[in-house]
Amino acid sequence: MNLPDIGSLSMDGAAAKGAPPPSIPEDIARADAADRGMAKLKTYAESLPYSVEPNAKMQDMLDFIVARIVQCVEAKDYDPGFLQWDSMLTYWSMLKYPMSKEKRVALARLYYHMSATPGMPTHVVATCVDGFRALTRSRKKVSIEDLRLPWKPVYKILSKDLYLTRRQFEITQTSWYMGYIADNARRFFHPAAVDEMLATFLPYFNGTNLDTVLSTQYYMLTFLPLSHPQSYLPLLFRLWESVNSYIYDDRMLQFLSRLAGMHVDPTVSDPAKIEQVPDDARSEDEGRPNWPKSDCYPSGHWNGLFSDVGIFSDHEWHLIMCKCLASMEIPLADGGGSLTTGPSADKEAGFEIGRVPKPAWRIASLAHIIVYSMAPDSVPSPPSNMPTPMATPFGSGNSTPHIDSAFNLGDYLSAPMGRAGRGKFKTYLGGSKALDSLAKLIASTESFFHPTNSGSWTADLSAFIKYIVYDFNKRWHEEQDLECKTPRNRRLTRDMKRELVKCLRTVALLAMFSQDSTTVSNIQSCLKSMSVMEPDLILFPILERAIPSLESLVETQRTLAVIKALGAVAPALVCRDVYYPGAKHLINILELLIPGIDLNDPSKTLCTTAFLVEISQYIMIGDLTDINTHDATADGLGLNGHEPGTSPTQFLRRKLTESLPMLDFNKSNHEGIEPGMDRRLTKAEEDALLRDATGAFADWVASFMRRVIQLFENLPDERGDGTGAGGTTEVQMIDAVSGACSQICVHLSEPLYELVLNIVYDYATTNVRPNAVRAIHQLVECVANANPEKTLARFLPFCLRNIRLELENGASSVRSTSTISSSLPSDATLHWNLAILRGAMYNDGRAVANYRDELLSLFKLLHEKTLSKRGFSWSGKLLSSTLLTLTHTYPLENRFVNPDEWDSEDFRTNHIRYWGKLYKPEEVKVSWHVACDEEIDFALQIFKELVEPTLNQLNQLLDDGVLRDAIWRNDFCRHLTFVRNAFSGIPTLAKEFISAEESRHATETSDILHEIPEMIATIEPLDCGFPLSDPRDPRYHYIASLRQQYGQFLHKASASLLKHGEENTLDAVHMLIRSIRTYMLEYGDNRDSYYIQNDQFNTERSVTRQYAGQKMWPRAVFVRRARLYHSARLRWNSIERRRGPLEDALIDDVLQWAMWHYAIVRESAQSLLDSISTVYDGLRRRCLPTLYKALEPGTEDDRMKGALWTLNSSTFVKYAVSEPTLATEFISRVFACQHNEKPSIQNRVAALADSCLNSFVEPCFIIYDINSKAVNRASQAVDTTLPQYLKDDGILARCREKRVQRIQILNQSIENTTTAILKIARSTKTHWKYAIVAIRCLRTLIRRDVPLSPSLASYFMEKTHDTHPSMRYYAQRAMMKLSRYIKLRTYYRDSTDLVLEQNHHPLRRKVEVTSPSQEFTREFLQAFKEPLDAGRAVREPLLCDKPATGWLAWADTYECFLLPATDGIAQSWDPTNKDAISAILGMAKDVFFWKKLSNHFSSENHAETISQDHVSCVKSIFQLLGDAPLAAMKPVLEGLLKDADKNKQRGAAELLAGLFGGSKHWPGFIQQRLWEWFQPNINKIFGQSIKTDTLLIWTSFLEYVFYNKDPRRVQPLVDYLLNEFRLIDYNGESSFDAVKTFCFFRAFYEELLWKFSPWTEDALRQCWQEISSEHDDVRAYIAQYMSFCDRVKWSPRVTVPTSEVVVRECRTAPLEQDILGSRGYFHREQVTELVARFKVWREERVPGVRAFQSTYDRVGVTVCKWLWHLLHSTHAMPVFDYMLPLMPELFRFSEVNDNDELSSRASILLVRMCGVTPPLSLVNSVLDSIFDAIHNSPSWRVRLKALPLVQVFYFRQMPVISDIKVVEILEVICKCLDDDIIEVREMAATTLSGILRLSPRRSILTLKDRFVRSLKAAQLPDRKAPTYNRALRQRHAAILGICALIDSYPYTVERWMPELITNVLAEHTYDPIPISTTVSKCASNFKKTHQDTWHEDSKRFNEEQLASLSTLLTGSSYYA
Repeated sequence: MNLPDIGSLSMDGAAAKGAPPPSIPEDIARADAADRGMAKLKTYAESLPYSVEPNAKMQDMLDFIVARIVQCVEAKDYDPGFLQWDSMLTYWSMLKYPMSKEKRVALARLYYHMSATPGMPTHVVATCVDGFRALTRSRKKVSIEDLRLPWKPVYKILSKDLYLTRRQFEITQTSWYMGYIADNARRFFHPAAVDEMLATFLPYFNGTNLDTVLSTQYYMLTFLPLSHPQSYLPLLFRLWESVNSYIYDDRMLQFLSRLAGMHVDPTVSDPAKIEQVPDDARSEDEGRPNWPKSDCYPSGHWNGLFSDVGIFSDHEWHLIMCKCLASMEIPLADGGGSLTTGPSADKEAGFEIGRVPKPAWRIASLAHIIVYSMAPDSVPSPPSNMPTPMATPFGSGNSTPHIDSAFNLGDYLSAPMGRAGRGKFKTYLGGSKALDSLAKLIASTESFFHPTNSGSWTADLSAFIKYIVYDFNKRWHEEQDLECKTPRNRRLTRDMKRELVKCLRTVALLAMFSQDSTTVSNIQSCLKSMSVMEPDLILFPILERAIPSLESLVETQRTLAVIKALGAVAPALVCRDVYYPGAKHLINILELLIPGIDLNDPSKTLCTTAFLVEISQYIMIGDLTDINTHDATADGLGLNGHEPGTSPTQFLRRKLTESLPMLDFNKSNHEGIEPGMDRRLTKAEEDALLRDATGAFADWVASFMRRVIQLFENLPDERGDGTGAGGTTEVQMIDAVSGACSQICVHLSEPLYELVLNIVYDYATTNVRPNAVRAIHQLVECVANANPEKTLARFLPFCLRNIRLELENGASSVRSTSTISSSLPSDATLHWNLAILRGAMYNDGRAVANYRDELLSLFKLLHEKTLSKRGFSWSGKLLSSTLLTLTHTYPLENRFVNPDEWDSEDFRTNHIRYWGKLYKPEEVKVSWHVACDEEIDFALQIFKELVEPTLNQLNQLLDDGVLRDAIWRNDFCRHLTFVRNAFSGIPTLAKEFISAEESRHATETSDILHEIPEMIATIEPLDCGFPLSDPRDPRYHYIASLRQQYGQFLHKASASLLKHGEENTLDAVHMLIRSIRTYMLEYGDNRDSYYIQNDQFNTERSVTRQYAGQKMWPRAVFVRRARLYHSARLRWNSIERRRGPLEDALIDDVLQWAMWHYAIVRESAQSLLDSISTVYDGLRRRCLPTLYKALEPGTEDDRMKGALWTLNSSTFVKYAVSEPTLATEFISRVFACQHNEKPSIQNRVAALADSCLNSFVEPCFIIYDINSKAVNRASQAVDTTLPQYLKDDGILARCREKRVQRIQILNQSIENTTTAILKIARSTKTHWKYAIVAIRCLRTLIRRDVPLSPSLASYFMEKTHDTHPSMRYYAQRAMMKLSRYIKLRTYYRDSTDLVLEQNHHPLRRKVEVTSPSQEFTREFLQAFKEPLDAGRAVREPLLCDKPATGWLAWADTYECFLLPATDGIAQSWDPTNKDAISAILGMAKDVFFWKKLSNHFSSENHAETISQDHVSCVKSIFQLLGDAPLAAMKPVLEGLLKDADKNKQRGAAELLAGLFGGSKHWPGFIQQRLWEWFQPNINKIFGQSIKTDTLLIWTSFLEYVFYNKDPRRVQPLVDYLLNEFRLIDYNGESSFDAVKTFCFFRAFYEELLWKFSPWTEDALRQCWQEISSEHDDVRAYIAQYMSFCDRVKWSPRVTVPTSEVVVRECRTAPLEQDILGSRGYFHREQVTELVARFKVWREERVPGVRAFQSTYDRVGVTVCKWLWHLLHSTHAMPVFDYMLPLMPELFRFSEVNDNDELSSRASILLVRMCGVTPPLSLVNSVLDSIFDAIHNSPSWRVRLKALPLVQVFYFRQMPVISDIKVVEILEVICKCLDDDIIEVREMAATTLSGILRLSPRRSILTLKDRFVRSLKAAQLPDRKAPTYNRALRQRHAAILGICALIDSYPYTVERWMPELITNVLAEHTYDPIPISTTVSKCASNFKKTHQDTWHEDSKRFNEEQLASLSTLLTGSSYYA
């Protein structure tokens, strides 16, 4: 064989010899280019090296799959039939063939209706939901014009399932799935349904109950169509303003972000569309009310929803921005006291709202809202041209745009500020209000980005700016698209883009040095987006920070930060289309990064390699300096006039250094001009500079490779098994460095590649490093990846020579088989050369095939001579690598340009112009390796001459009589290693075919039981490039038969080793199991796993993504995509594997090994079994009998343990438990494991039982009785899209028949299971641990669709008083469940009611609301207070337990109950459950039952309240049996009541609560008897016998009794409580009586909530009189009650309480009108009275130790508590109406010095108030009241408390404070600088600096001038002069003002600062105290905050100023 001439090979030899392009099927090649689906398919087809199937064939396959789906649905064969064929549809969609719109829509509709069918099993719903999402994900493929869906079916299931009753405990995923599908389907709900949705949801909004608020909001924001929000958006904002809840905010922000993004296109919301879209998808009970909307749907041309800011009004925008600021959760100096109180309010919510899908993260939502609200909607401010400061980390001043102030700051210290002369127009940054708001927000939070001021908030802030630029970039590119529908006058502008980057740049540059990894990654992402948006604004500041850091390499943290930042801005550095001038800086950076490859600093190395990978994927690394270019370029830089004696290059270099001075950022950075430049260079000039710079590439590449080699040389020693050097960190590092080398090698020019090859060759051939064997393998692989021929030509002869030499000299001759045996030093050279050779084998089979003879003889030699474990392992790996390279299909290269471009002359001479090139999919040409005949022959020759003989040798080793010693073990292992590796190298050589016989066998023995064969999904294999795919080909026949022999040997070896298994064969067994893994699993996509490829593709895209929605990508992304598509086709062929007798035998063998006596072998076999089960169907069913047998008595412990471990894998346990026909035996076998008492085995049984219970669900087959018309119609619609020939009624009939038969079998199996478990549970031999599992299983087996068996019912009754607490717990819950189901089976109407648990109680009635009005609501509520007319209540439904509607609006009807007839008969239950009820009754009539039960209820424990489970269990018994058991229970109960012991009282309360719960619907005369017995006891229970330890017990009893109950049902209790409350003595000697009454009363009012309304005012009048009660705890109850009153009396102020009017009035009423009544009205009279009386009480107050007893203090504390409760409730808005009049008094409270409680409560309250957004009309009033305290309070302490409050309130409510108010704030603070009291002055200075720091920068210079002027004017007279103190104070005021200015810039040095510090402040260092102390404090603060960056900050000062500063700081001059 002639070797090719190595010298003549081109760099791209590999690619040039790639496979010829395949033929593309006609119907794909000629498809219409306008058809996006076909165009996409064509690019996929063109990217593969083999032909794909014609579209027509694949559409036929799709039709077949869909036909099967339809047949399954029509036959109701949901599981397994439908699930099987749905998975086929998923696999089909991976193949990227298009689906017709008609079919897609029909399928989506079918999936939707199936998921919305009540009773559909949850796992089927999950499948349908995912399927629906996948089908409708693309908005372009399906829109509302194509598909409409009804919303009601999903809402019905969701609203019924979301909230649990008190006796429900089974939590399912139904609510989550319904919420998820509603969210995905909402764009298909017709916009005409909006009114009906609102009419359905709004009535359930009840402001007094947070659960209804959150659920109603969830329904509205999940179902309401987003396309036409005009009518309902104002309503949503009104509701949002009135609710204080964090959960509410999250959902609302997500909703608004979707709206904002959608409505930049005005056509979306066009009212005309409502008429145009057909309204053809209503469910049966959907109406279409059409409310008048003329105010929001104007006639004429529609211009969209645009308002003041985006689609929001100014008012709405301010609210959003306030929420935005609150979301950042930035704690101020108040210790977080002013953070939002929403999370506290949310504690009232139940857990159920957490069962629906969570909203998107609010930070992302806010960013989206802001970006999509940007538009050129106002007059722009002048642009901010400030450069980014050079110093790092530099904040603000210079780079944050100055928000233009439209007012003139007056002289702060001498006169009030002028408000005259305001500009005519207000201007906004970039001409956009939203951008301006963002700039203010960023400026105000700027200091919180600084690393020294970081905390939990920094991650949120950095994420916020990341999302802002991500969304901006996304929107910017969307608007460049020709199809963009955003009006031109609403699009983002260049100015806005530039201003946005300037605004965010500084904070990003501050935060990039953060220590927090999340923050850093957010900032990287942010910098990347900004560098693509405005590269010149981002690149240079980063270079400025990077270059000094990389040169000095002092701080590791800083170095890492700049390397990461450079990686982020890589596109601006190398992509010429992103930023043309950026590339010339690259070489300099690359040179500085060489030290980044550092073994001692892994994180730096990882960062550096990531940067190199990022850079090198965009460029060719090649020297262009020697290539002659066009003279025009030289002219461009004046090179033609170069001096004599200098080369053009030298001259250019000098020019370059002249024209690129050290970047100086103090010079102006005009747009596009680089720092230090006078003008913008032309492209030719840039190219010339870059071309010259490429001359340094050769040196850099050489230095880099030497650095890499140096790193490899210094690695720690490798582990014994040769898997890697050192620990995981070193392995990671080697992988990262190799990845970078690989990427660099691929992109080297020819000469540089030769250079690298020589360096690697020289190193590899002159060194042997045992510590770097793995590393050298990877390094050679990198070189081979770029050019396999050259690499092989260099390395192969050398390695062959050395390996032979080593083997001849005895290397690897010491036999070993253990993985832990370390390799001998004498073997090092062999391993080194093997590693090199294996690396060289990488990438091109044709190059390898040229060395056929040499390699073959080498393999034989290696097989013969390598006897050590590592020797034969590495030889095997070499063989495997070689075969993979020969036979596998893979892309040959992934360079950044196509092969033809790479080879072109233009690219060679001008590759710099191609840097960063992006491609469209159709432009990419992928060169593949496809095995040619020569390569296949070579591979087969290896098998014939090496593998086949070795297999024969292995067979001989198994012969009888062969001695099995260490030599035998070694021979077995090394021979098998060779054979195993050979087969693992050919996973895609030969295609596997399944014969009809094998297919039939597989179906018969499938894991899928009771199904017709047609419904067990099978696939037709597709073409995916297998070289041998013709069974008639002798080569195919040879390899297939050899593989068969290999399998037979493995089975034979297994049998032999199992028979003779000893410890010394352990290594052989390990090798055998690995070999079986290869035989069973190494096929198809196992080497190119689809899921791994998919992850890598997504990772590669996310790394190279420049903006969202990108269409053009680097070529490597498309190469990866082609690889992914190839692996998808391989995956398709690997889904179904052939399982013949041999495979079955091997599965049996693996199962035996999984139960072997060595744990280490068991583990690997179990893992293999797990893997095999995902590929081979029928395995689980085959293995179960063997596993069960191993659990029988008499089995060895190890074997039993193995069986238990195996069964506990999800593969087996889920299958065996969820299949009812298998569950009986499985559970019986698990319970039978009691025989083995060994603890380790019992632990495994416990784990298995736990897994079993997790997979065990309640059986329910009602779905098969539900006939859903919608599903039928949808399946018929799908059917019409299919060809006629696929319709087969025979299959359908057989499938339906099989399903019916299957359900019968399953029902019988479940009955058998129940009987079997019950028998075990009742057995006295059953251990309690097993009994608990049994009762849990039995509880699950209680079914709603089948009557309860009496034996089961009596078992549960018995166990309610079992001695074991867990048994009692589960039995009680079982009683609750069975009684619920008996009730359900009695009151249901149809199957749907059964699955939704919908009772239709005969006493429940729907009452129509004929004329809703406010008066009607009042009468409705008043009725709860009036005693019930029993005679009328029997005839008319008067009792309302749950007033669900009417608070905000009335629905058409509401539910009420009739009173049971007085002489009515006892309840009759479902007759099918008669026997079960009789069994329960028999036990409940026995007094002993109640005695035992009460003994457990009243046993000693630490419970302070009654147990819900105990009560519900008793309730269930009495509900089922009526008063029959009462006679038996009464004496027990009475006995408990008489006993004063706490536990006995608790037991009595539980029995009594259950009795009242169960007696709700008893006939009247029985209830009357019950009350006659109980009434005399009321006073005794709640009066005389209550003690402190039983108070909470009886309170919880009342809470249970009043929960969701009409108070008239328990009138005697209500009368008693009200009477006690009326007689309360608030000031008695002991507070206990009053506390007791209040405690019971609170239980009463809190459980009644809205129903308590009629009693509110009477009770308040009584409390109000006693607000100054002597007892603290009594007053605390009064405060709570006052806050409750506000909540319960909150009532909306709409004219008519109907949904229509509420929606309309929220839309049309002026903003000032409080439609929802959320302001504070109820307590206004009391507040007015308080204001007046506080004056009197203040006068009467006795100061000193008894101050706390005075009325003033007592009432003060009560008021603070009341307002505190109000602030932390969901209805917090009224607090401002109450606090404002009380503010002066609250400030007085805060300054009392003899009552700490009062002062601290008042102070905290004032701070907390700032965390709640006030009604916008009250913002100024709140500030005025604080100003008033500052101006008018006689006490300086009040001023001291009020000043910081201004700062806190200002920061929290900044978006809603007007500019004019800001002026006033500054004015007030500056006046305080001149206060008489020094503490006040200092606080004013602190506040001023805080406000200046937290606010957008105002005219600081004006302030500075004023302060300096004041300072000069304040001349100090003689100390004895009368004016001295005044003058001193004035001077101190000016100095404080100046210090406040300096302190407000903690991290920067503004340009006016040096002069101010050194010339003004320094002069006053020796002034009298307090001036001198203020100056020195300011100086020390300045030093502290600037010391980190002083090396940069100091450049702002000149020599003289530095000397002066030194004197100021130290008191002496260093320079002096």
